[in-house]
Amino acid sequence: MALTPETLPRHELNGLPVRVVESDDDAREGLEGRVVIETTNTLSIEVRRNGESRVVMVPKSGSVFEFAITDEAADSGKESGTTSKLADTQPAETEQSDVADRAGEGVAYVTVDGSRLLSRPARRTETSGDSPWQ
Repeated sequence: MALTPETLPRHELNGLPVRVVESDDDAREGLEGRVVIETTNTLSIEVRRNGESRVVMVPKSGSVFEFAITDEAADSGKESGTTSKLADTQPAETEQSDVADRAGEGVAYVTVDGSRLLSRPARRTETSGDSPWQ
């Protein structure tokens, strides 16, 4: 199954660029980085600032995430890409990511409520059997 904005919740999220659009914890809002670990209830996001990186664990429940997908996945829906919901609100001290630099050029931003991702990642990405995610 191809990675498209419609099928993103059924795919592996590790390695995808992500931003936290909304969160129960205001300190997590606006965090941007790459998903490095996904568990049933959390996304661990590697955040790079001022040449240093750290991993921040963000609960899926109570959060809304914006994923940036590229290449043919973005091209299938909108050839010129889509606009980020956080494009104008990005903190100044955060280093620009390579995906943010290419916004509008084959990049689609997909906003997903974290509650849609609450499950074991392996179960959510199954393509056979009785998986409710198919």
